[in-house]
Amino acid sequence: QVHIVQSGGGFMQPGESLTISCVAAAENFNFYDMAWYRQVPGEQREFLATISATGATNYEDSVKGRFTISRDNGKRTVNLQMNSLQVEDTAVYYCNAGGSYTRGRYYPTDSWGQGTQVTVSS
Repeated sequence: QVHIVQSGGGFMQPGESLTISCVAAAENFNFYDMAWYRQVPGEQREFLATISATGATNYEDSVKGRFTISRDNGKRTVNLQMNSLQVEDTAVYYCNAGGSYTRGRYYPTDSWGQGTQVTVSS
């Protein structure tokens, strides 16, 4: 299991932008596929975006064009830039390390960050 520490999050107004980050304590981070999920109370954790070891990205349709996932291998960091935030984006956001994206689906591992609350409200 990979230890992941997340940062960022907070209280935002609709239309604003926010970037959240996670740092993964993995020696082989360069070879890890990484992903972001979010979860609201009472619902399943929802896949948002993934970035492969080679930098290829894939997004859930609901956030495509608004969210951007990126990575900095030197810092073992993955970022999620969220633009044009909407009230519906309110959730706890989670970073996952070391999964795999196959046939249009990301399969997560048990390596999750602690979660970051993002609240969007006017």
